[in-house]
Amino acid sequence: MEGGPSARIREGDCAVLKRDEVFKAVSVLRRRKIIFEKQWFYLDNAIGHIYGTTFEVTSGGNLQPKQEVEETSTETKEAGTDNRNIVDDGKSQKLTHDDIKALKDKGIKGQEIVQQLIENSTTFRDKTEFAQDKYIKKKKKKYEAVITIVKPSTRILSTMYYAREPGKINHLRYDTLAQMLTLGNIHAGNKMIVMETCAGLVLGAVMERMGGYGSIIQMYPGGGPVRAATSCFGFPKPFFDNLHEFPLSKVQSLLSGTFSTETLPAEPEENALVEEESNGLSEEKQSSLQEAEEDPAPEAPMDINPTEEQDTMDISAEDVEFKENKEKENKENVREKQMKQWERRKKLKEAAALLREKNADGLIVASKFHPTPLLLSLLEFVAPSRPFVVYCQYKEPLLECYTKLRERGGVINLKLSETWLRNYQVLPDRSHPKLTMSGGGGYLLSGITVVLEKGKSDSSNSEALKMEEPSSKRCKLQDLPC
Repeated sequence: MEGGPSARIREGDCAVLKRDEVFKAVSVLRRRKIIFEKQWFYLDNAIGHIYGTTFEVTSGGNLQPKQEVEETSTETKEAGTDNRNIVDDGKSQKLTHDDIKALKDKGIKGQEIVQQLIENSTTFRDKTEFAQDKYIKKKKKKYEAVITIVKPSTRILSTMYYAREPGKINHLRYDTLAQMLTLGNIHAGNKMIVMETCAGLVLGAVMERMGGYGSIIQMYPGGGPVRAATSCFGFPKPFFDNLHEFPLSKVQSLLSGTFSTETLPAEPEENALVEEESNGLSEEKQSSLQEAEEDPAPEAPMDINPTEEQDTMDISAEDVEFKENKEKENKENVREKQMKQWERRKKLKEAAALLREKNADGLIVASKFHPTPLLLSLLEFVAPSRPFVVYCQYKEPLLECYTKLRERGGVINLKLSETWLRNYQVLPDRSHPKLTMSGGGGYLLSGITVVLEKGKSDSSNSEALKMEEPSSKRCKLQDLPC
C-alpha cells in the first residue's frame, strides 16, 4: 500500500487515481466532478479513508469502499480442453445491449452484471480455464467501475507521465529515472544542482529522495521554472524552503564575476511608493483645476429643481468612492509587485551565493537542450569527487559530450549506458514476456569529478595526442626541440 498504514486522504491533498495500469493525478476537493476512464464521480466520500483503498462508483457519482468478496470456483471447474470448436459468431451471449442497459439502470453492481453475462454465455463452459479467466477479466474491466486512490510517488508519477504524456518528460522512462537517482548518489543532506525540462518530474524525484533535508538549486531556461509534476507530489511547505532557483542566462556572468541583481529593487520602498502616489494625486488635482480654469462655468438658470440637485450630488459621491477604491487597489497591486520583486531578488542572491561556493554534491541534467554546453558550464559549481548524471533521449549528443569531457579532463569513470526494460506476465503456467514493450528509455552519461593539476593535464593531453597520431607524425614531433 502506498503511503503506509497511517496516511489518510485529506481535503486539499494531491492523490493519484488508479484503474488497472492507468493513472491520473488529481486534487482532492469536495463537490468537484472528476472524469476518469469514462466514469464521472466525486471524491467527497473518499476523504478520511486510507490511501490504497479501492472504491466502487455508485449511482450519483458517489464512491463506496469495495467489499472483498470471495470468488467461488464452481464455474472455473467446468472448463473445456481446448478452444478449437468455439466459433465467435456473436450469438453465444443471450443478453442483448438493451438487457445490459436495463440492468445498469436498475442500479445493479458491475460484479452481478459480470456474473449474469457468464451464466447467459453458451460457450463459457467450453472454454479452457485460461480463456475463462481472460473473459472474466475483460468483462470486469468493462462493467465494474472500480478505482483505487494511491499516494503520489516517483514510481507512480513517472509511470503515469510516461504512459500519458511522454513528450513532456522527454521520454524519460521510470527505470531510467531510478538509475539517475542511484548514479547521482541522491540522499538526505546533499547540495544538488538540477537542470531539467521534464515538467519538474526529476526535481520532484530528487526532493522525495532527499526528504526535505539539504538544498537543491534548480537551473531553468526562460522566464521561470516549470514545476507541474512537482506539484503533483504534494510535498509539505518545508520541502520548498531549501529549494532555490537560478536562470541559465546568468550562469556565464556568475562564472565571470559580473553577476548582479540591480535590475530589481533592493527592498520594498514604501516611501517612494507614497511619494509616487501623492505626485499622481497632485497631478490629477492640478489637471482638474486647470480644466476648471480654462472652461468658464455656464450661467446658472433662474429655476433649480431640488431633486435634480440631489441626484447630481449622489452621482458625484459615488464617483469619489469609486475613485478611492480604485486608488486603493492600485496601491495594493504596486506594493504586491514590489514585494514579489524583492523576494525574487533575495532568492536569486541566495542561489548565487550557494553556487559561488562551488561545492555542490552532485549534478543532474535531463534537458531537451544539447547537453555539452550545459554540462561544461555547470560542472564548475560541483565539488571534486562528486557524481554527475546527464540524460538524453538520443545517443549522439551524449557521445559528443563524452568526447568533450575526455578532452577537457577533470572527470573519471565516464560511462555511457542505456537501460533495457521488459515487462513479464507472471501467472500460473503462463508466465511469459508481454507482447508490447518499450523500444527505448533514453541514454545516461555518468561520471565523477576530480581535480587535475595543470601540468598533469597538459602531459595527459600530449600523451593522448601521441596515442592518436600516426607513428610517422609522432617521430617528427619527438625530433623537434622543446
